[in-house]
Amino acid sequence: MDLAPPGTARPDTDLDDDLSTLRIVPARHHLRWLAGLAVLVLLAQFAHGLVTNPGWDWPVFFDYLLADSVVGAVWLTVQLTVYGTALGFALGVVIGLMRLSHSVVLRTVAWTYVWAFRSIPLIVQLLFWFNLAYLYRELGFGIPFGPVLWRVETMDLIGATTAAVIGLALHQAAYAAEIVRGGVLAVDPGQREAAAALGIPRLRQLRRVVLPQAMRSILPNAANEIISLFKGTSIVSVMAIGELFYQVQVIYRRNGRVVPLLMVATVWYIVLTTLLSVAQYHVERRFARGAEREPTPGPLRRLRVRLDELRATAPGRRRSLAERGGAG
Repeated sequence: MDLAPPGTARPDTDLDDDLSTLRIVPARHHLRWLAGLAVLVLLAQFAHGLVTNPGWDWPVFFDYLLADSVVGAVWLTVQLTVYGTALGFALGVVIGLMRLSHSVVLRTVAWTYVWAFRSIPLIVQLLFWFNLAYLYRELGFGIPFGPVLWRVETMDLIGATTAAVIGLALHQAAYAAEIVRGGVLAVDPGQREAAAALGIPRLRQLRRVVLPQAMRSILPNAANEIISLFKGTSIVSVMAIGELFYQVQVIYRRNGRVVPLLMVATVWYIVLTTLLSVAQYHVERRFARGAEREPTPGPLRRLRVRLDELRATAPGRRRSLAERGGAG
């Protein structure tokens, strides 16, 4: 019985005694367990179908997965992605900064570029550059509206691979420009004002103050665009360039094994996309160091912490089991 006067607080010991008598009932999530079980059953059925269905033709898949022609096509796909990304983002940074310029001419030109290259499908742009020699048989370099100092045949200068790189880079630049512009606008204007008040030149403000902070907003979108560009290289197969998808098409048209060859391309795309995602994760953590006092631990770090916790609690569990056995 509680004999404390009304309005007075009970001692902490009494409160602890009352709480110790409460029955602790763990939360039960029946629907969550049922949903998880249903997903596991579906995954098991899918895996069983992959193993037992002869239509997948796994022997043919393993024969061509590391074939020299396929590996060479993968390397060409990686090269197209690297060149398209490097040139596209280099040009995209320039166009994005032009859109932020105070010059009406620069802003208009940059907006027109983004509007045009985002409006035209990538396959149309690739075919245009591939057939550039139809419009211009020669390319000349010299004084604008004046004498031409040097001429070269278009077919000698722009081959199929070069046309693919140009098309991918120019297409990528339009999206990269908007990503860069959005990242710069996400930076607090007070940062630039403080840098200007300290007398830091504008170029250094951009390089040392604005861009490092904008990278946190730029990186996720930029990584998505790079992955999309990597998968979009399959479009250059219309130009008879021997990248991964084109090479797979050549093989299954010759032997008629469509499904296993498509799985070869799928596995390579998954592997390389996973590597890009891992690189994205580590780059984002690096640029988040100044914004997060305690960065989110990575998967390996979380796994080590969990194993350490299990090892720390294991002796206590063994003692409790031994005490229960002795009491019995």
